[in-house]
Amino acid sequence: MRILVAEDERKVASFIRQGLQEEGHAVEVAADGEAALELLLEGPTYDLIVLDLMLPKRDGFEVLKTMRQRRIQTPVLVLTARDAVADKVAGLDLGADDYLTKPFAFDELLARVRALLRRSAGQHAPLLRLADLTLDPASRSVTRNGRRITLTSREYALLEYFLRNAGRVLTRPMIAQHVWGLAFDTESNLIDVYVGYLRRKIDGPGDRRLLHTIRGAGYTLSDEE
Repeated sequence: MRILVAEDERKVASFIRQGLQEEGHAVEVAADGEAALELLLEGPTYDLIVLDLMLPKRDGFEVLKTMRQRRIQTPVLVLTARDAVADKVAGLDLGADDYLTKPFAFDELLARVRALLRRSAGQHAPLLRLADLTLDPASRSVTRNGRRITLTSREYALLEYFLRNAGRVLTRPMIAQHVWGLAFDTESNLIDVYVGYLRRKIDGPGDRRLLHTIRGAGYTLSDEE
């Protein structure tokens, strides 16, 4: 799943991002409200937003209000040090789906994230498909031509990113940022190694090849040779 963390405290944002990535999610971080809105309004859709209220430039209330006015219905978990009942009511009235007060136990954050993602998947159940390859975000299951494919959490996140961008050439820096949340290291072959792992699992013997290497550019998931 793709998650946006809008949090200006660098250590907190890094802590949340690392924990969510270890759960297999693709995580992006915005350090202020303007950056968060730009990503929400102009980028690919997210499955969940973790939103701090005390953001610089535009606070979380304004981000939330603008989102809902633009009919962005992505679930929002508000994460803030403001624990006054009035603030909670204001956030929920503006369209927040859940509320967690700092300091928090990370296990509780993960539980709330899982609950919101289950609720969202249950409402929409958008299967991701390309040819005979299917990924179900609700159950996190992957099949090809009826054959169940077992993936690690990182392989799953990589395949989901490819499927959400099917037919598009994804560069190594793009994959590093969206799947690992890291700046691309030109000295590392991490991306190539994981693409190789994924290719061996989804492009089995007798299957039409779906995961292609575009020399000098990156990779693409496509049913076109």
